[in-house]
Amino acid sequence: MKTYGNLYPRVCAFENLYLATMKAARGKRRWPNVANFLVGLEGELVQLCAELEEQTYEPGHYRTFMIHEPKDRMISAAPFRDRVVHHALCNVIGPLFERRMVYDCWANRVGKGSHRALDRFQGFCRQFRYVLKCDIAKHFPSIDHEILKAKVRRVVRCKPTLWLIDKIIDGSNAQEPVVQRFPADNLFTPLERRRGLPIGNLTSQFFANFHLDALDHFAKETLQVPGYVRYVDDFALFGDSKRELWEWRDKIERFLVTDRLKLHPTKTRVFRTSDGLDFLGFRVWPHRRRLKKENLNRMKRRLRLLQMLRAAGRIGLPEVRQRIRSWLAHAAHGDTYGVAGALLREFTF
Repeated sequence: MKTYGNLYPRVCAFENLYLATMKAARGKRRWPNVANFLVGLEGELVQLCAELEEQTYEPGHYRTFMIHEPKDRMISAAPFRDRVVHHALCNVIGPLFERRMVYDCWANRVGKGSHRALDRFQGFCRQFRYVLKCDIAKHFPSIDHEILKAKVRRVVRCKPTLWLIDKIIDGSNAQEPVVQRFPADNLFTPLERRRGLPIGNLTSQFFANFHLDALDHFAKETLQVPGYVRYVDDFALFGDSKRELWEWRDKIERFLVTDRLKLHPTKTRVFRTSDGLDFLGFRVWPHRRRLKKENLNRMKRRLRLLQMLRAAGRIGLPEVRQRIRSWLAHAAHGDTYGVAGALLREFTF
């Protein structure tokens, strides 16, 4: 297995840090912390470059908040200068990890994304009678730091780059407590092992995606699943035999033990593809798909909020149009033209 060295000079290069800043600031230039960084951009990047080269860089403190849609989750926002470092690191190591990944891993990759994953999922619904839908229980809070670091070291051998990766992983703030026991654990093992990556970091999304790369290869190469799709921690296996799908489920459950992960006990089930399935915000049948009802209700709440902000003069019409067009572009990936039109007719700006 090929590993890569001498990466750190590229990570620390001023040009790479500048490119990382532009990526991190995209769509956020008006935010006070981003604007302050950009005002003194050259000095900030020179300082950051020196800290990285001398290995004196220390991540800042996270700002945490809860979101409640589509489910309750704790989001952790790193300081902007840390987000610049995250982008700079991923600019260099991203392509190295990309080469190892299977085709049907669809999250956080160039040329992939949720809508293409949706197309792939529906294509398999047309080919197969059944699908085993799986979900990793509490994936981000359950990621074991030592296991993740060991996996990274199978690809990266550059010691300064590994120092930075360890610094980012070790700098993760406390996540939702998850107590899971595995074979050979004693009473204190779950409390002694550091776990969890902050949702909101680019590096967290990147490492969480790579963390399940071994599962992808196990499904495609060992189990030889003919139809397979994974988007972050949601994945599906397609086939024409219920019995075979349940056997694959048992084998995957045993495989995940090595990574100290578990399948969600209620979200992992076998379905008929003809009955329609929930996937990435849509209800999918072999030849049609609709937005889930809760997504429409969520959009109604957002439109109502936009109305209030517009009436109060706190938001301009161009921004209202931009937000609505963004949602319409997402909705257009389903058979939702009539529904979207009816929804927009309820609200005037």
